[in-house]
Amino acid sequence: MPSLPLKTLKIPTQRRCQMIDLTLQIRGLLSDVKGQDGMVIVYVPHTTAGITINENADPDVQSDWLEKLGQLIPHREVYYRHGEGNSDSHLKASLVGSSVTVLLERGQLILGRWQGIYFCEFDGPRQRDLLVKLTTF
Repeated sequence: MPSLPLKTLKIPTQRRCQMIDLTLQIRGLLSDVKGQDGMVIVYVPHTTAGITINENADPDVQSDWLEKLGQLIPHREVYYRHGEGNSDSHLKASLVGSSVTVLLERGQLILGRWQGIYFCEFDGPRQRDLLVKLTTF
């Protein structure tokens, strides 16, 4: 299975918690695999950030999602012991996950009509890395 060199995207975040649609940026990396089938692995090498696939048609979905996650896992709890004050960020990142895999067909991402690839920041603002590996069949 041939693969292309690992690519790194720099993702600047502006808020403590936010979702950033990366679908167009990921599509922009596909010029080397025109017409080929394969997969794209998107990986976040941070313990307080995640990656997910979710609806990209209505921005209210992201704000609802972040609000609900904040209710389920509040920023401050009396039992948190982690000295950096970001225990909630670690919990949220673990629940969301650190990678997604998306299939490629004829060089195109196979996503549902309303799906997008989102970087999830839980301890910003920061500059984050995002690793992308393209593999073709």
